[in-house]
This record gives sequence, C-alpha cells and structure tokens, in this order.
Amino acid sequence: MHYEILGRTESEAPTMLLSAGLGGAGRFWGPQLAALEQTHRIILYDHLGTGGSPAMLPDDYTIDDMAGEALALLDQLEIEHVDFMGHALGGLVGLQMALLAPARIGRLVVVNAWSRVDVQSERCFRVRLALLEDSGVQPYLHAQPLFLYPADWLSEHHDRLLEEEAQALVHFPGKANVTARIAALRAFDIDTRLAEIASPTLVVAARDDLLVPYTRSERLAAGLPHARLALFDYGGHGLTVTVPEAFNAAVAGFLATETR
Repeated sequence: MHYEILGRTESEAPTMLLSAGLGGAGRFWGPQLAALEQTHRIILYDHLGTGGSPAMLPDDYTIDDMAGEALALLDQLEIEHVDFMGHALGGLVGLQMALLAPARIGRLVVVNAWSRVDVQSERCFRVRLALLEDSGVQPYLHAQPLFLYPADWLSEHHDRLLEEEAQALVHFPGKANVTARIAALRAFDIDTRLAEIASPTLVVAARDDLLVPYTRSERLAAGLPHARLALFDYGGHGLTVTVPEAFNAAVAGFLATETR
C-alpha cells in the first residue's frame, strides 16, 4: 500500500492515521495537513485498489477487510497506537478498527459517517452506480461533485472541479473496484455494537450533506459511549474541503481537550 509519513518526527509525538472516503486517496486530506502536522506525526495512505495502491478487489470485499489492511500497515511501520481520522467510508474503517483492535486506537474523528447506511445514502449510491454502469466513467465523475458540495460552492469552484475531474479520470481505479467499495460501505452495519467502542470520539457532520443525512451522525454520537458531536450548518459532504478552517478548528479543539 502506498503511504506517506509527514509532520513531527520526535519519537514521543502522537501519530494520526488519516483515512479517505470512497475515493481512497490519502491526499484528500490536503486542507488539514498544515494544522495537523503541528501536533502529530501523520500517516497518509491510499486504500487498497485506489490511487498508488493498485489491486483488484474481490466482489465480497468488506469494511472489515479495509480495517485489517490499515492495521497491517501499522504493523509494517511498527506503530502500536494511533489517533485516527476518517471521512465517510474512511470513518467506517476507523470504527471497525476500534472494534477489532481497541487498544491500538486512541482518539477517533469520524466525519459524515454512519453505523448503518441510510435510505437516502442508498438512493444516492444506486444513482451513482447506474451512471457508472449505463453511462460510463466520465459521466460518473462529472456527477460526483453534486453529491459532495453545496450548490453555491460548486458554482464558485467550477473550473477547479473540472480540473479535478480530469485528474480523477486519469487515475480512475476501475469500475469493478468502485463497485466493490460501494458494496462494502452499503453492507456495513455496527448499529448494535456502538457501545463497545471506547475511544474518545469526535463525530462531525453537516446539516446540508446530501449524501449522508446528519441524523446518522447524531445516531453515532448518541450510541458511542465517549462521543461529542460537531454539527455544521454548511459544508456539504465534503466539508473538509469547503470549510477547512472551521473544520480544522473543531478537530484541534477536540485533540487539545480529549485525552487518549
């Protein structure tokens, strides 16, 4: 698996593993790096089957598999304990890691994630899969920002989004891999196991998220024993990109006040 290690180099510095959403690329977290590098050693990685970690994923691929791959990466790097931040699918990976290896996960930040997929998210994923299957990769990628960002932000950043779309087309991981990853997140269900996760957790959501209703994050915050909820009125599913300063401040406040 492709990974990068950034930030502080002292042996006593806390380590944070950053896990991206459906796209899987570690550089998704670019707007957060400058802030996090002040306090942490940062591990960015590309999920297996995406970006710089090419692989053909099996049809029965699961979030449990993704969590095992992240833990194997930590084993390879000889890192026993990390803080973790994940966006959407990446947040599911962190929740599953906290169930599989609770002693290895300190503070947990999950962004626009869920314990069980919502019917609205199901609707969005069905539409996206239909675009991919019936219309092809380019229409799938062209529609993707509609599910991620508020309308005014889309309008203001139109040229940037076209450039990102062109790059995504060049690095597209393949229809089979995308389909397998969507199937994995749709099948994820730990709704009855939230009380088992002991990590101090910041649950972040945006009220205007089209893809994942913020009520899913409210459910997470209510079910996790040591959670606090940071609810944004604006930002959409990709609030790490649309409102990075406010998002980074919320995370910094959590990390500064919550012990591992």
